Amino acid sequence: MEEKIEEKILVLDFGGQYNQLIARRVRENSVYAEIKPYNKITPEEIKAKNYKGIIFTGGPNSVYDMSSPHYDKDVFDLGIPVLGICYGVQLMAYMLGGEVRAADNGSEYGRTETTLHTSPLFSDIPEHIITFMSHTDYISRMPDNFVSIAHTDKCPTAAICDEKNNLYGVQFHPEVTHTEYGKTIIKNFLFNVCKCRGLWTMDDFVKKSVDYYKRTLENKKVLLALSGGVDSSVAAVLLHKAIGDRLVCVFVDHGLMRLDEGDFVEKTFKGMFGINLIRLNCEDYFLSKLSGTTEPEAKRKIIGESFIRVFEQEAKKIGHVNALVQGTIYPDVIESGLRDSATIKSHHNVGGLPDVIAFDEIIEPLRELFKDEVREVGEKLGIPHELVWRQPFPGPGLAVRIIGEITKEKLEILKLADAIFREEIANFKLEKMTNQYFAVLTDTRSVGVMGDARTYGYTIALRAVTTDDFMTAEWTRLPYELLSKASNRITNEVGGISRVVYDITSKPPATVEWE
Repeated sequence: MEEKIEEKILVLDFGGQYNQLIARRVRENSVYAEIKPYNKITPEEIKAKNYKGIIFTGGPNSVYDMSSPHYDKDVFDLGIPVLGICYGVQLMAYMLGGEVRAADNGSEYGRTETTLHTSPLFSDIPEHIITFMSHTDYISRMPDNFVSIAHTDKCPTAAICDEKNNLYGVQFHPEVTHTEYGKTIIKNFLFNVCKCRGLWTMDDFVKKSVDYYKRTLENKKVLLALSGGVDSSVAAVLLHKAIGDRLVCVFVDHGLMRLDEGDFVEKTFKGMFGINLIRLNCEDYFLSKLSGTTEPEAKRKIIGESFIRVFEQEAKKIGHVNALVQGTIYPDVIESGLRDSATIKSHHNVGGLPDVIAFDEIIEPLRELFKDEVREVGEKLGIPHELVWRQPFPGPGLAVRIIGEITKEKLEILKLADAIFREEIANFKLEKMTNQYFAVLTDTRSVGVMGDARTYGYTIALRAVTTDDFMTAEWTRLPYELLSKASNRITNEVGGISRVVYDITSKPPATVEWE
């Protein structure tokens, strides 16, 4: 659907760890950014796509090492503004005849005092700021026509530019929050240098997407596997707005969702939006397949395989469809591209479906969006807040939040305990304090006292984490009053629980989920 994007920035990836963050920073300015691996796009293709600007990302290599990522020098003859970041600025200088070498007076890592000089890149920014550095090499000799526009005590070329040809580079990372005025630097590149107008909005995305699918899917029958998660939910409402009842959504309710979520999904999509929804209640089937299984990966495989079998059976009743919808989002596309594999997403709920269903094409209406943009689209479409901002949930559902064998009894215990914990966080109005929170039913049983009787019940573990990217996470410092209230309610209102504990392990060394 590139035809609907009027201005684009190319983020050319040279192995940097912040490539997605750079793209997000660009999009925060209502300018569309897409990421391409440096070896997957040529200067000719860049020119044909009419990019307004190019950003070279950082990377872990040294540019003078011939095995490091390099690029075609012709990119600088396209007349497109370029911003190099860290390795990106070193690569630009090296390719244009400058010199890059290991720093004689020491590397720079972390927060660094940096002095800025007058430049369109630094408009409305103080002369002295703190930047985030991460480099062992530096530009020891600039290419012809370049000047230094920033320096530190150790690095005379903390930023350089050839203003006439709109070529800029910074040795630091403006995309990270540790760099003061980093967002302003990126904004200045977009609007002062690239002359962008900021046309990328979610209102515009919704309107153009609906118009596009009305036109391209006219008289076609479309099938979507609805999980109740954010991505598939937003995709469903968007497509329904475009093609109405010609969209068939199949909701396989495996019974492993949170308390009353299956009913909520059906009520929302069938009742509120009038979507053509088929709900398959398969809890008993999935529990029978999972019976006796305790190993987490085995649980995942059983659930994935069982989903395919149920979906396949229902798809045979529906017959041939013209298109299959998948909730692929932009990080999936990026990761697929970096793995040098097909960009069709193998979602936890629809893995393998192309082999068992007859269809002509795959539709991925959200493939251009990051997760927060998907949520914004959901709000624009009128999807209830509690679904749009639904807590991250593992594909196998509560199956991997029950340690050991899964039984009907354990499932009901966990659903109630988890609901109480989430309700108390809402009561304390702390939903935005933590990025993910849930309960885990451990396989540990311990002695308790209820009235005058001794009990021997399960232990519930509560988990809440704070994170920006889920690559690392800190355990959330929830108030003692909240934890006390949740613990009291769980032990009093949920049968079979004798103890509640709070997980205070960060990631690493732990993971967010227990299994």
